[in-house]
Amino acid sequence: MPAACDLRAREPSHNDAMHRLRIVLLIPALLPAAAGAQPAGAGQVGPIQLPPVIVTAQKEPADAQTLPVSLTAVGREVLAGAGITVLREAGIYAPNVQFTDFTARKLSNPRFRGIGSSPANPAITTYFDGVPQLHSNTSSLDLLDVEQVEFVRGPQSALFGRNTLAGVINVTSTRPSLTDWSYSLAAPLSNFDSRNIGANVSGPLASGRVGVSGAIAYGRRDGFTRNVVTGHDVDSRSAFTGKGQLLWARSPLWETRLIVTGERARDGDYALNDLAAIRRNPFEVSRDFEGYTHRDLVATTVLVRRAGSAVTVSSTTGLVNWKTEDETDLDYTALPLLRRLNTEKSLQFTQEVRVASAPNASPRILEDVPLKWQAGVFLFTQHYDQDAVNRFSPFVLSPLLPLPVSQHAPQAALDDIGLGLYGQATATVIDALDITVGARLDHENKEASLNTFFTPAIAPGRLVEPEESFSNVSPRVAVAYRLQADRMVYAAVARGFKAGGFNPASPAGFEAYGEEHTWNVEGGVKTAWLGGRLTANAAVFRIDWDDLQLNLPDPLVPAQFFIANVGRAASKGAEFELNARVRPGVDLFTAIGFTDATFKARSVSSGVVVAGNEIPNTPDYTATFGGVLSRTLRGDATVYGRAEVTFYGAFQYDDLNRAGQEAYSLTNVRAGVRRGNVFADAWVRNAFDTRYVPVAFAYDPRLAPSGFLGEPGAPRTFGIGIGVGF
Repeated sequence: MPAACDLRAREPSHNDAMHRLRIVLLIPALLPAAAGAQPAGAGQVGPIQLPPVIVTAQKEPADAQTLPVSLTAVGREVLAGAGITVLREAGIYAPNVQFTDFTARKLSNPRFRGIGSSPANPAITTYFDGVPQLHSNTSSLDLLDVEQVEFVRGPQSALFGRNTLAGVINVTSTRPSLTDWSYSLAAPLSNFDSRNIGANVSGPLASGRVGVSGAIAYGRRDGFTRNVVTGHDVDSRSAFTGKGQLLWARSPLWETRLIVTGERARDGDYALNDLAAIRRNPFEVSRDFEGYTHRDLVATTVLVRRAGSAVTVSSTTGLVNWKTEDETDLDYTALPLLRRLNTEKSLQFTQEVRVASAPNASPRILEDVPLKWQAGVFLFTQHYDQDAVNRFSPFVLSPLLPLPVSQHAPQAALDDIGLGLYGQATATVIDALDITVGARLDHENKEASLNTFFTPAIAPGRLVEPEESFSNVSPRVAVAYRLQADRMVYAAVARGFKAGGFNPASPAGFEAYGEEHTWNVEGGVKTAWLGGRLTANAAVFRIDWDDLQLNLPDPLVPAQFFIANVGRAASKGAEFELNARVRPGVDLFTAIGFTDATFKARSVSSGVVVAGNEIPNTPDYTATFGGVLSRTLRGDATVYGRAEVTFYGAFQYDDLNRAGQEAYSLTNVRAGVRRGNVFADAWVRNAFDTRYVPVAFAYDPRLAPSGFLGEPGAPRTFGIGIGVGF
């Protein structure tokens, strides 16, 4: 195997990185002079302030600056202004957040502070309008008609339960209007023959009582990667997405909301190739077969809420039905050796009922100790099927086998049912000290049928039908002290929990994996300055793992992964966020995170001691710097622009630390003009065309000489957009 240094991307020089940063930070300063005229807010009366950010990170609406938890909210204005369409693009605004994205849109795995896992058993659960996505295959939907995305870091098991020991991604849709009708239509075009169209409508059917909204989007593009055997691109994308909502405000106290989301995606193949070959020629592959990845999804959510004078009662019902199918050249060469046809499907049902003290209620423990509280029950069921068929050409498995052979690895069915009970209360002492105590009890039962066999039967099959139950109590204690009305310090201790389970496919003896637990200690400060024109937040943390679950490649089945417990680990680091409104129409933002995540003594992975190694896919640091400008020209036209650069520290691809990606940076720029109801803009992503490999994994060196397969990061893309909204 080549030396490890041969498997790393060249790190941009310090001078190059600083030059890019200077360019990005100068843009907000230069654009006002180019725009001329008066600021967008000229002549207005009132203070210059950043708007308050209301989040549901703790299930009830609250100002983000008052919560003793690390979180970053990306609102609708930023999502639209930056042209964000997927969660990974929004993640750059949150420190210590990274996404491991493959070409297939279903494979998008977030990682917070060094914690991540497999799609089937995520450590970070994504919630769409209160409905958890129990499998990561459905967490990477296009962000259609979305109001806000919240990245909540640190264990959230006390409120959200299983599989949130690293945090929660909370996505909320825009509510239908009960007062006015609005319409929008946009059509962005970009290189790689990318064509998109999106439309939105919202308004009242009965003023003040019934509102509806609908949004649709269609997008397609050619692939970034060319197959040198055929001359075709392999990783194209095409999808149609829709969302419809009905809001019924039956009285000032009661409301019911129905949300239906659907997607039909028809994408090309994975852009996987030998890691060393990617370093030489990043967007070329050599294959005898060009495959595809498809996904179909329908999700229905029903939200019911009654806001009483003393108690608020809410119900969230979710039904998610999805299916994926992908076929690929599994040897990733021009030789006709091996293909895989993989089909997955799942049906999940979730139901949560929650009661909480009303915002204006004032229950008290003692006369001078007001209390806020909430409690709830959560029920879920999930049925998952997978059938992965590996098709070997004649003579591949043995020179004595002249016939093609199919291996079902796996043919699996998994059933999961669970119940959660939780409660949390916050008492305010001496008007400035908040003490929060919460805990959740989770219990679930899992059953599986795991079948592996050959056709024809060249070897004995293996059928395993295990069943196991898991129970856990996850506590959290937090203390927050308000130094002033807009400055707070806090400390929190929390227990994180991720359930055990069964692998659809794995080496013999690894069919099951155990629970994973963490203890997280965090301290932070949240402040506002200059009359609300600047917010500055910081946090430090330490995480200690027991029985860390790791997603590992199966040495016997190409490109198949399984979960195994590898031992103990620790992660420690710091985060810093700053947002400033320099003047009306000029905003600056910064998000910086540092993480040091390593395996502890006696940690063993696949029979190899990994103690002291870095936890894979965890950059040493993440940092985003940027600015936004909006200026009014003469007349009613407004020119706007934004620029941002994101830096990623070096990280390792695998637990043995045999190969990794060196530090790199990505720069995005966007500018446009709006007049009346019409707008036009232009944008560039990865403006300096940085070459990097964000994802790679160990592979059979007979097929990948470097011992690793990977996918290159997206090249420079650019385009224009036109639209109308009224």
